[in-house]
Amino acid sequence: MYEYFIGKIIEITPYHIVIEVAHIGFLVQVANPYAFSAHLGGDVKLYIHQAVREDAQSLFGFKNAEEKALFLKLIAVTGIGPKSALAILAAEDNAGLLLAIQNNDVKYLMKFPGVGKKTAAQLVIDLQDKLKSYQADVVTTKVTENALLDEALEALIALGYKPKEIERVKKILIKEMFETTDAYISKALKLLMK
Repeated sequence: MYEYFIGKIIEITPYHIVIEVAHIGFLVQVANPYAFSAHLGGDVKLYIHQAVREDAQSLFGFKNAEEKALFLKLIAVTGIGPKSALAILAAEDNAGLLLAIQNNDVKYLMKFPGVGKKTAAQLVIDLQDKLKSYQADVVTTKVTENALLDEALEALIALGYKPKEIERVKKILIKEMFETTDAYISKALKLLMK
Protein backbone atom coordinates (compact mmCIF):
# COMPACT_ATOMS: atom_id res chain seq x y z
CA MET A 1 0.00 0.00 0.00
CA TYR A 2 1.28 3.47 -0.88
CA GLU A 3 1.27 6.42 1.54
CA TYR A 4 2.49 9.14 -0.83
CA PHE A 5 4.45 9.79 -4.01
CA ILE A 6 6.97 12.55 -4.60
CA GLY A 7 7.39 13.17 -8.29
CA LYS A 8 6.66 15.39 -11.27
CA ILE A 9 3.17 16.13 -12.55
CA ILE A 10 3.51 15.49 -16.28
CA GLU A 11 -0.13 15.51 -17.42
CA ILE A 12 -3.40 17.04 -16.24
CA THR A 13 -6.79 16.01 -17.68
CA PRO A 14 -10.34 16.78 -16.52
CA TYR A 15 -10.46 13.40 -14.73
CA HIS A 16 -6.96 12.59 -13.53
CA ILE A 17 -3.32 13.59 -13.35
CA VAL A 18 -0.20 11.63 -14.24
CA ILE A 19 2.69 11.80 -11.80
CA GLU A 20 6.10 10.46 -12.78
CA VAL A 21 7.98 8.75 -9.96
CA ALA A 22 11.34 7.05 -10.68
CA HIS A 23 10.64 7.07 -14.45
CA ILE A 24 7.21 5.44 -13.99
CA GLY A 25 4.04 7.37 -14.82
CA PHE A 26 1.14 6.76 -12.44
CA LEU A 27 -2.42 7.70 -13.44
CA VAL A 28 -4.00 9.16 -10.31
CA GLN A 29 -7.62 10.25 -9.91
CA VAL A 30 -7.94 13.45 -7.87
CA ALA A 31 -10.84 15.63 -6.71
CA ASN A 32 -9.83 18.65 -8.81
CA PRO A 33 -7.06 17.93 -11.33
CA TYR A 34 -6.69 21.59 -12.30
CA ALA A 35 -5.75 22.46 -8.69
CA PHE A 36 -2.38 20.92 -9.60
CA SER A 37 -1.79 23.22 -12.61
CA ALA A 38 0.79 25.27 -10.72
CA HIS A 39 2.83 22.07 -10.20
CA LEU A 40 2.82 20.94 -13.86
CA GLY A 41 6.37 19.88 -14.66
CA GLY A 42 7.45 20.36 -11.06
CA ASP A 43 7.85 18.17 -8.02
CA VAL A 44 4.88 17.58 -5.75
CA LYS A 45 4.08 15.38 -2.76
CA LEU A 46 0.84 13.53 -3.42
CA TYR A 47 -0.85 11.38 -0.76
CA ILE A 48 -2.18 8.16 -2.27
CA HIS A 49 -4.94 5.63 -1.66
CA GLN A 50 -4.87 2.44 -3.73
CA ALA A 51 -8.19 0.71 -4.34
CA VAL A 52 -8.04 -2.89 -5.52
CA ARG A 53 -11.12 -4.58 -6.93
CA GLU A 54 -11.63 -7.78 -8.89
CA ASP A 55 -11.65 -5.95 -12.20
CA ALA A 56 -9.46 -2.89 -11.56
CA GLN A 57 -6.73 -1.22 -9.53
CA SER A 58 -7.05 2.53 -9.07
CA LEU A 59 -4.97 5.23 -7.44
CA PHE A 60 -6.57 8.24 -5.76
CA GLY A 61 -4.49 11.30 -4.87
CA PHE A 62 -4.76 14.03 -2.25
CA LYS A 63 -3.01 17.33 -1.50
CA ASN A 64 -2.43 16.47 2.15
CA ALA A 65 -2.88 13.77 4.77
CA GLU A 66 -6.04 15.41 6.17
CA GLU A 67 -7.80 15.28 2.79
CA LYS A 68 -6.82 11.60 2.46
CA ALA A 69 -8.14 10.86 5.97
CA LEU A 70 -11.48 12.49 5.13
CA PHE A 71 -11.67 10.50 1.86
CA LEU A 72 -11.11 7.23 3.77
CA LYS A 73 -13.88 8.13 6.22
CA LEU A 74 -16.25 8.98 3.35
CA ILE A 75 -15.69 5.72 1.46
CA ALA A 76 -16.41 3.78 4.66
CA VAL A 77 -20.01 5.09 4.49
CA THR A 78 -22.55 2.78 2.85
CA GLY A 79 -23.50 4.23 -0.54
CA ILE A 80 -20.33 6.34 -0.99
CA GLY A 81 -17.74 4.95 -3.38
CA PRO A 82 -14.35 6.43 -4.27
CA LYS A 83 -15.70 8.51 -7.17
CA SER A 84 -18.54 9.94 -5.05
CA ALA A 85 -16.05 10.76 -2.28
CA LEU A 86 -13.82 12.59 -4.79
CA ALA A 87 -16.84 14.55 -6.04
CA ILE A 88 -17.61 15.61 -2.46
CA LEU A 89 -13.97 16.65 -1.90
CA ALA A 90 -13.98 18.58 -5.20
CA ALA A 91 -16.36 21.10 -3.63
CA GLU A 92 -13.42 22.10 -1.36
CA ASP A 93 -15.81 22.90 1.47
CA ASN A 94 -14.53 20.43 4.06
CA ALA A 95 -15.46 22.69 6.98
CA GLY A 96 -19.02 23.06 5.62
CA LEU A 97 -19.27 19.31 5.07
CA LEU A 98 -18.19 18.55 8.63
CA LEU A 99 -20.51 21.15 10.13
CA ALA A 100 -23.42 19.74 8.11
CA ILE A 101 -22.69 16.23 9.37
CA GLN A 102 -22.33 17.47 12.94
CA ASN A 103 -25.59 19.46 12.73
CA ASN A 104 -27.55 16.69 10.96
CA ASP A 105 -28.09 19.03 7.98
CA VAL A 106 -29.28 16.48 5.40
CA LYS A 107 -30.45 19.21 3.02
CA TYR A 108 -26.94 20.70 2.81
CA LEU A 109 -25.36 17.28 2.25
CA MET A 110 -27.73 16.60 -0.66
CA LYS A 111 -26.04 19.45 -2.58
CA PHE A 112 -23.00 17.22 -3.17
CA PRO A 113 -23.02 15.23 -6.45
CA GLY A 114 -24.39 11.70 -6.09
CA VAL A 115 -25.70 12.27 -2.55
CA GLY A 116 -29.42 11.71 -2.19
CA LYS A 117 -31.54 11.91 0.95
CA LYS A 118 -30.80 8.32 2.01
CA THR A 119 -27.02 8.67 1.50
CA ALA A 120 -26.99 12.05 3.27
CA ALA A 121 -28.73 10.51 6.28
CA GLN A 122 -26.24 7.62 6.20
CA LEU A 123 -23.34 10.13 6.19
CA VAL A 124 -24.69 11.67 9.38
CA ILE A 125 -25.29 8.30 11.07
CA ASP A 126 -21.89 6.85 10.16
CA LEU A 127 -19.68 9.91 10.60
CA GLN A 128 -21.17 12.20 13.24
CA ASP A 129 -19.06 10.76 16.06
CA LYS A 130 -16.05 9.70 13.96
CA LEU A 131 -15.34 13.21 12.62
CA LYS A 132 -15.06 15.09 15.93
CA SER A 133 -11.28 14.62 16.10
CA TYR A 134 -10.91 15.53 12.42
CA GLN A 135 -12.82 18.83 12.72
CA ALA A 136 -10.05 20.64 14.56
CA ASP A 137 -7.66 19.90 11.67
CA VAL A 138 -10.08 21.26 9.08
CA VAL A 139 -10.73 24.46 11.03
CA THR A 140 -7.01 25.21 11.09
CA THR A 141 -6.42 24.35 7.44
CA LYS A 142 -4.81 27.38 5.85
CA VAL A 143 -7.72 28.48 3.71
CA THR A 144 -7.43 32.04 4.98
CA GLU A 145 -4.05 32.74 3.32
CA ASN A 146 -3.35 34.76 6.46
CA ALA A 147 -0.64 33.21 8.64
CA LEU A 148 -1.47 35.43 11.63
CA LEU A 149 -5.14 34.41 11.55
CA ASP A 150 -4.21 30.73 11.13
CA GLU A 151 -1.99 30.94 14.23
CA ALA A 152 -4.82 32.60 16.16
CA LEU A 153 -7.25 29.82 15.18
CA GLU A 154 -4.75 27.19 16.31
CA ALA A 155 -4.41 29.01 19.64
CA LEU A 156 -8.20 28.91 20.11
CA ILE A 157 -8.16 25.14 19.58
CA ALA A 158 -5.36 24.85 22.16
CA LEU A 159 -7.54 26.86 24.57
CA GLY A 160 -10.26 24.23 24.18
CA TYR A 161 -12.84 26.03 22.05
CA LYS A 162 -15.05 23.79 19.91
CA PRO A 163 -14.62 23.71 16.10
CA LYS A 164 -18.17 25.05 15.65
CA GLU A 165 -17.36 28.11 17.82
CA ILE A 166 -14.08 28.70 16.00
CA GLU A 167 -15.73 28.43 12.59
CA ARG A 168 -18.27 31.06 13.64
CA VAL A 169 -15.62 33.63 14.66
CA LYS A 170 -13.37 32.76 11.69
CA LYS A 171 -16.06 34.04 9.31
CA ILE A 172 -15.85 37.43 11.04
CA LEU A 173 -12.07 37.51 11.56
CA ILE A 174 -11.33 36.69 7.93
CA LYS A 175 -12.68 40.15 7.02
CA GLU A 176 -10.36 41.90 9.52
CA MET A 177 -6.73 42.97 9.04
CA PHE A 178 -4.66 43.00 12.24
CA GLU A 179 -0.90 43.41 12.60
CA THR A 180 -0.35 40.58 15.12
CA THR A 181 -1.62 37.14 16.08
CA ASP A 182 -2.41 38.50 19.55
CA ALA A 183 -4.76 41.09 18.02
CA TYR A 184 -6.66 38.32 16.21
CA ILE A 185 -6.84 36.24 19.41
CA SER A 186 -8.06 39.23 21.42
CA LYS A 187 -10.82 39.98 18.88
CA ALA A 188 -11.76 36.27 18.69
CA LEU A 189 -12.09 36.03 22.47
CA LYS A 190 -14.34 39.10 22.55
CA LEU A 191 -16.54 37.52 19.86
CA LEU A 192 -16.65 34.21 21.72
CA MET A 193 -17.75 35.96 24.93
CA LYS A 194 -20.88 37.36 23.22
